[in-house]
Amino acid sequence: MPLRQKPGTPSLLRELNDRAALELLLAEGPLTRAQLSERTGVSKVTVSQMLARLEERALVMIAGEQAGGRGPNAALYAVIPSSAYVAGLYVDFDLVSVAIADVAGNQVAEVSMDPHGADDPVGLVREAIGQACANAGISSETLSAVVIGSPGVLDPRTGAPRLAVNLPTWQEGVLDGLREVLHTPVLIENDVNLAAMAERAGGTAAGLDDFAFEGAVDFSRLDDGVHASQAMPKLALAPIIVIWLGFGIAPKVVITALICFFPLLENTIIGLTSTDPHQVELFQVLTASRWQSFIKLRVPNALPVIFAGLRVAITLAVVGAVVGEYVGANRGLGALVIAAQGSFDTPLMFAIFVYLTVVGIVLYKLMELLEQTAFSWRHIKRGD
Repeated sequence: MPLRQKPGTPSLLRELNDRAALELLLAEGPLTRAQLSERTGVSKVTVSQMLARLEERALVMIAGEQAGGRGPNAALYAVIPSSAYVAGLYVDFDLVSVAIADVAGNQVAEVSMDPHGADDPVGLVREAIGQACANAGISSETLSAVVIGSPGVLDPRTGAPRLAVNLPTWQEGVLDGLREVLHTPVLIENDVNLAAMAERAGGTAAGLDDFAFEGAVDFSRLDDGVHASQAMPKLALAPIIVIWLGFGIAPKVVITALICFFPLLENTIIGLTSTDPHQVELFQVLTASRWQSFIKLRVPNALPVIFAGLRVAITLAVVGAVVGEYVGANRGLGALVIAAQGSFDTPLMFAIFVYLTVVGIVLYKLMELLEQTAFSWRHIKRGD
């Protein structure tokens, strides 16, 4: 027997009506009773009751009058901006920025702070919000909600930070700690997601059902991480990877990827950032979107440099595979090198070296052939 749904209670229906009226007043500005009745689909009597409740809770006020035909002018109702406040924060390793806005969306205060390596994220956020509220002339207890944007990965179940490379002190307990000390709802969200939501709400994506958000990459910060990864001694790291992943194929793949990673990424960055600025300006004049400029200008311009990185990486892949077998395998060329070294079999060792050299050259030539096929329209000549 199917379950019967219970009808909405009068209190729930009143709450839904009041919410609908508030949303209309926030979205469209001052409205009369008749306009609210027309837009919500409820009677003018019900609208009058809704407005009376909202006035009693100091959420709306009469903001003016609208002249009509015969009879008295109609009162215009608007949301009281100071009836509620929210705080929005951006938190990174070198910046904490806070903005306080009223319910109408007007920014009333903004504060930026340098964390100076503070290891107490809860105290840091509370201090920044306190300063912003003081500048706005309000108490932090009047905040209806706090939203924090930061780079990193969040737990989809709890909303707590799971991984934030730039913010090592942001752990799972931070969200609960903030809610406890601020006594208000707190939401932590990825900064890119918030930027996309802002574009959807009032930016270039407003009114669109589907859109793609393209963020900017700070290659100066990325370079530091890339250079740090290249500076790590791969041969010393290989035994640790074997301990983590075991003696299967996985550690060989990871070691090979780490060795090939740097030249390929470095060439890709160089290629994408070396686009002729005059061509970029031409695409802007032709009103091309960022995505179109990226796909039709930057990527084709970067492909020759990317293929140069691939030629280097494909030869390093042979080295990576041998290193992976050298430290954690009982078969393969790396294990065979160890066996030949233990038995002082010099001819076998030289045979392995020659074989690996031939494999590297063949892979290099195959990559060259792939590049020439991809750029059949372009004459590629080296050694000039």
